[in-house]
Amino acid sequence: MYSRPPFLFNRHVETIYPALFRKVNLPAYQRERINTSDADFLDLDWLQTNSKKLVVISHGLEGNSHRAYVKGMAHIFFKNGFDILAWNYRGCSGELNRTLPFYHSGATDDLHEVIVHGLKKGYTEIYLVGFSLGGNLTLKYLGERLVDTRLIAAVTFSVPLELHSSSLQISKKSNIIYEQRFLKSLKNKVIEKSKHMEGIDVSKIKKTKKLYEFDDYFTAPLHGFKNAIDYYTQCSALHYLKKIQTPTLIVNAKNDPFLSEACFPSVISGSKLQVEYPDYGGHVGFTAFGQNGVYWSEQRALDFILNRND
Repeated sequence: MYSRPPFLFNRHVETIYPALFRKVNLPAYQRERINTSDADFLDLDWLQTNSKKLVVISHGLEGNSHRAYVKGMAHIFFKNGFDILAWNYRGCSGELNRTLPFYHSGATDDLHEVIVHGLKKGYTEIYLVGFSLGGNLTLKYLGERLVDTRLIAAVTFSVPLELHSSSLQISKKSNIIYEQRFLKSLKNKVIEKSKHMEGIDVSKIKKTKKLYEFDDYFTAPLHGFKNAIDYYTQCSALHYLKKIQTPTLIVNAKNDPFLSEACFPSVISGSKLQVEYPDYGGHVGFTAFGQNGVYWSEQRALDFILNRND
């Protein structure tokens, strides 16, 4: 189980340190743009070594393929003989998407299109790795549909399995820096998109002070939900876990500042799900030193996938 370095003395330092200071040396991605079935696009970043095994990496809220946690995961799998596909959600690759919807915690249609695209390239084994929002997306995808048999296993980290209580958790005073950072980025995207498309009411932007409010005013109506509660209820991965039949690991640190108590369920009977709740790790942290630049989460993901029980 994970043991944090002594100088990372609390959950916030564990979360912030790797986000600000970690550098990952990785070969340059090869970018591919694919068109989606609804006339939008997704930007995919590839590392390829002619392998038949592909790891698809899904980032967190307002992240992208160049975040250190994505590149760190890409690095360990690439050097162990896997091809890598780190995809960017709509509006997260540096260019606004073409259609009114953005992305959200349950938008699994885009993940499906990415996986299908990988299968069409001839991969015989596909593995999924998801972080935070991307972890929720991954788990919901696995639980809501009959997946292709070539999708072999999945690993997720720092997953807000219950979205409503987690939205309240991140709105606590101790998390104000994180929440305001996310809100600034999300609100800027909404404002920019409203300049080019009809159908976005920005009149509530100024009074949007919480992520819950952003989801209620923007995420929900833009994606066909009644309100934030409806969005959270339909998209929380917690409701899909018991149906997962793909070998899957969830790792949530008990001291994660973003996660509510509901994000730590016991083992789900009837599924092929394994859960691990280390005492430390923060949110998408799990920093390690003296391991040739490899973080604990990356080694854990590789070990699970190589030694999984099918």
